Amino acid sequence: MNNLRSISTLNQSYPLSIAPMMDRTDRHYRYFMRQITKRTLLYTEMVTTAAILHGDHEKLLSFSPEEKPLVLQLGGDNPNHLATCAKIAEDWGYDQVNLNVGCPSDRVQNGNFGACLMAQPELVAQAIEAMQKVVQIPVTVKHRIGIDDRDSYEDMADFVRIVSEAGCQQFTVHARKAWLQGLSPKENRTIPPLRYQEVHQLKQEFPHLLIEINGGFKTLIEVKEQLQFVDAVMIGRAAYDHPYLFATVDQEIYGEKTPPLTRREIIESMYPYIEYWLQKGVKLNSITRHLLEIFAGQPGTKAWKRYISENAHLPGAGVEVLQQALEKAN
Repeated sequence: MNNLRSISTLNQSYPLSIAPMMDRTDRHYRYFMRQITKRTLLYTEMVTTAAILHGDHEKLLSFSPEEKPLVLQLGGDNPNHLATCAKIAEDWGYDQVNLNVGCPSDRVQNGNFGACLMAQPELVAQAIEAMQKVVQIPVTVKHRIGIDDRDSYEDMADFVRIVSEAGCQQFTVHARKAWLQGLSPKENRTIPPLRYQEVHQLKQEFPHLLIEINGGFKTLIEVKEQLQFVDAVMIGRAAYDHPYLFATVDQEIYGEKTPPLTRREIIESMYPYIEYWLQKGVKLNSITRHLLEIFAGQPGTKAWKRYISENAHLPGAGVEVLQQALEKAN
């Protein structure tokens, strides 16, 4: 019962989230996005159970307190391993654990997790049950409309029914099917058509569950339209390619009164954080690569990106690179 209460509380508070994206949503990107939106729910990149069980927890799981609320996305298919990792995530201070049942890459398939698990709803249910037994934080699932020829609405509804009966109360649905053979992960994000109506139907059939929709959203107008049919919206690539899209999210979606920061103020707010990591030996370009699109759609964006790309990788590069790039962007 505790899990049901915490699920309900969490999701009433977070109608908008930024999707987990490999090689994108690392701790530096998340800290950057926190300068733009304080309220949006953030996710880590997917981390496999094998990496957590055998790897460096500090490197894999550490985050800045400012990044919260924050969800750890796990990849794996062994209920016991997933339960162990969920408990580790809770101990590290994550607000939620999410199971990846949507990634179609060959590497993920070879490990028998990600989207291929949609063909094994009973195994997903066992994993959810095992994780929920050991943690108090919410355990959720991110999945596809379907996979290969198992892509009817009925197939998806059966998956959600079986997994929800094991205790899962939140499902984030990428509104495209995934082809496990023949399409790359990138192609699987664009070629299969979007099927929003079926996600809306899922919410109608399972009104007691929290249903979040993901796939192709690029504007807050689209987000608001979707919130008429589902409980929450997840934005993926647009959050990376146009981060300033989130500048008014706290006001428009969450009802905050504080005015949004300008692009320049956002970059300047990053200086102490960057200085801290430079002193720890982190290269400037490992942080600035996430900042390149802050001026997307603005007249100075080319000059901004060019200056950073030409200088951030140089030995000894520091915040002065950003200061000079700002001058060129304005």
